[in-house]
Parts: sequence; C-alpha cells; structure tokens
Amino acid sequence: MSRVILGVAGGIAAYKACELLRRLQADGHDVTVIPTAAALEFVGAATWSALSGKPVHTSVFDDVHQVPHVRLGQQADLVVVAPATADLLARAASGRADDLLASTLLTAHCPVVFAPAMHTEMWLHAATRANVATLRSRGCVVIDPDSGRLTGPDSGPGRLPDPAELAAVAAAVLSDPSIAPRAAAQDLAGLRVVVSAGGTREHLDPVRFLGNRSSGLMGWALARAAVLRGAEVDLVAANVTLPAPPGTTVHPVTSTADLAAAMAERTASADLVVMAAAPADFTPTARSDTKIKKAGDGGLHIDLVQTTDVLAALVRHRSDPRQVLIGFAAETPTADSPLLELGRAKLARKGCDVLVLNEVGEHKAFGRPDNEIVLLTAEGADGPHTGSKDLLAHLIWDTGLAQRSHR
Repeated sequence: MSRVILGVAGGIAAYKACELLRRLQADGHDVTVIPTAAALEFVGAATWSALSGKPVHTSVFDDVHQVPHVRLGQQADLVVVAPATADLLARAASGRADDLLASTLLTAHCPVVFAPAMHTEMWLHAATRANVATLRSRGCVVIDPDSGRLTGPDSGPGRLPDPAELAAVAAAVLSDPSIAPRAAAQDLAGLRVVVSAGGTREHLDPVRFLGNRSSGLMGWALARAAVLRGAEVDLVAANVTLPAPPGTTVHPVTSTADLAAAMAERTASADLVVMAAAPADFTPTARSDTKIKKAGDGGLHIDLVQTTDVLAALVRHRSDPRQVLIGFAAETPTADSPLLELGRAKLARKGCDVLVLNEVGEHKAFGRPDNEIVLLTAEGADGPHTGSKDLLAHLIWDTGLAQRSHR
C-alpha cells in the first residue's frame, strides 16, 4: 500500500479533488488530505475527514507533538496537489513553509505532481510560467491544465483535468518513480507526435459493421504520456468514446480507409508516430444503402477484400529519415507459431522501427487497463514488460526516443 498525500489548494476546482481522493483509495492507496485554509472555503474539513477517514489539518501547529510538517513529507510515496492554484505554485517555487501543505512539499523525498487550475490569464502570466519552469527544474511533475469552461462564462486553458486523468498519472508515477524526472524534464518538448487509437469499422449496411474489440485505452495512455512529457500530440481516434486526453487534438475516423487518409495527412511532419489502432484487415466489396433483411432460413454471403495496410504505407512514404515509426502487433500464438516468431515476421514485413508485440484473446489486452508487451527492434527483443497501459506508454516513448537518438 502506497502512502499518498493529496494536497488541495484554494480554488473552485477543489470539489473535483473529492473524486480524485476516491479513485486513489479505490486503487488501494493510503491517502492523507492536506488542504490549505483557502481550500476549506470551498470544501470543508468535515468532508475531507469523512472521505479520507483521517483528521484534516492546515496548520503546522496542529498535533505539533507529532511534527506533521516533517513526518508527512518524509513518509510519503507520492504527493499530488490538485488543484494547484497560482498562489500555491508561487509558494512552492519560492520554498515557502507558511502552512502544512507548503511545509510538506519542502520535506517530501518522493515524486511530487502538481495539477494546476486557475483562470487563463493567471496560467499564462509570466510569473506563473516561471514558477512552473522552476518546479520542473527541481524534478516536479506539472500537468498542463485542460482547456474548457472556467468559473463563470470564461473559457480557455486553466481547467483542472478530469480526476480519472489525474489518477492515471498518479498510478504511473507510483508504479515507476523514474517517470517523474522524465516528465519534469519535458523530454518530448518540441516534438510532434501522432498516435492512432481504437478499432476501425467496415460497414455492411447502415446498422451493421465488421470491427474488433480494441477500446483505444492504449492509444489514450500513449497520448496522455506524451502530453505529460511535453509533446504536441495529434490523436487519430477510430470509434473511441472516451473523453479526450487534455492537451491533445483528436481527429475521429471510422473505417480503415479513413484511418489511412488521416494518418497520411498528419504524419508527414511528425517526429514520432505510433500506430496503436487496430485496423480491420478486410472490408466488404459493396455496402448496402438499406438494412440487409433476412431471406427465409438462408444465410448471408459477403464478399470481402483486403484493406490498406496503414502501417506499411506510412513506412513506404516516410520522407523524414529521423521520423520514428512504432507499430503494434496483436497476435494469437500457437505451439507452431510462438509469439516472438510472429512478431519478428511482422516487424520484417512492416518495416517499422519498433514493434509493440502483445498477445490478445479473452481477458488479454483489449479493453483492459493493463497489458504485457515485448518491444521488438532491429537490435532484438526487450521484455516482456507487464503493467498498466499508462506505465507501458512511457516505456514505449522511451524506446522511440532511443531510436531517434541514433539518427
């Protein structure tokens, strides 16, 4: 069980931290809430005590015999501050210790994650930008805020991301604390990445289609990880109903032909490309404009043709020799065709730089929050690696960056 400090600063988004607390607890973490005095103006101490099952304090003078302003930070495995207001970021950057949360931040030896939330003008102000840069230079993870409706009629960047997004980042950092310095360093900053996600659909008629079980969770995790590490992210989404990861530009598509066209258009100037989507391999030769009706007890004959090989086409038309192309291989191995053998054959056939190999089937990969993968490159196989898709996403980006550094 990991010990997590949930810091809550005084912004209207403090109410969202209640759901984040619940999600952290549901993941099995021991969570201590430290609100600021201003945060209690939005969500009271009684609420935090009831939800966390622990006393809630804001001052270093509460329970002073237990030295909480030192002990809490020393014992924590992760500190998450959500929302982190402009004032809290400024106090943290300058090393203030004027309340329990600020003092805890000074004594924490663990990764620290800030989730800013404030009005757009405050987020874009030079002072806030400088404070964010200072915190990142010290190894802190600062999640860029979402864009959307703010307090009152205002809209723009500064909105606290959905608690599910924040919980996913927290889970990944807890699983692998080395993610924190990579995110703090913004090691994908200045790079443009394109990620495809989900499963394509080939329509038979207005209501029926051929498709697959891909949920888009892996592509979403890759997009989330890339944004966290500073990349500009285009996400080509094939029939994914999940909320868009903050900081991404989403391009919805339906069929494999749609996916091929969208990827061809958006990858020409990309630095890293990940084909995590699962394209249908076959499409009907003809689509009925009306719903296909039953005809007695007879069956239905459908003529199918192969679809475009999207990944192979991206490899063939790559114009930038530094561009790194990463493909996925969802395989069902047998005794005669082991997983690695299938993966190596696909790597050679597709010609991409990295192939993420995973076994699929009942209760494997599709629709699950975790996965087991092997990373194949010309240098050999790395893995298997097992963990959450958010954790594995960072490993995939590490591999992509390593390939790019060789060019």
